[in-house]
Amino acid sequence: MSDEESYELLGFDNMVLPVGDLGEAVGFYERAGFALGFRFDEAGIALLKVGGETPGVLLREEPELGQRPPVWPAPRVWVEVTDAQGAARRLAGAGIPAFDGPFSVATGWTVEIADPWGNVIGFTDYSKRPELGRRP
Repeated sequence: MSDEESYELLGFDNMVLPVGDLGEAVGFYERAGFALGFRFDEAGIALLKVGGETPGVLLREEPELGQRPPVWPAPRVWVEVTDAQGAARRLAGAGIPAFDGPFSVATGWTVEIADPWGNVIGFTDYSKRPELGRRP
């Protein structure tokens, strides 16, 4: 590829997750702490906000997708939080059990949840390496 054809990776746009029922998925992720950016039922999509960034988690309804337990290897998306162990307690209080964790990672702690369609979301903090986080 020549220099004229090269491109620069600037960051993430949206992470797209397939779900079997848009309304059920929006409710699940709102209980998990995500804010709804917009919902467009006619197109079968909803955008969940992640922090103050414009990109987010885009839920795309695929009605033929049945509910299934998480399988390995399943795609995993981790979002940064200030306190992963606190997130685990809050999630449990909202009726969302941990799929894995909380467990220690090199930068801090992580807890993972799985939605009814097997998409795995991790909540991770930088408590061991705050200089690497968004809020050192």
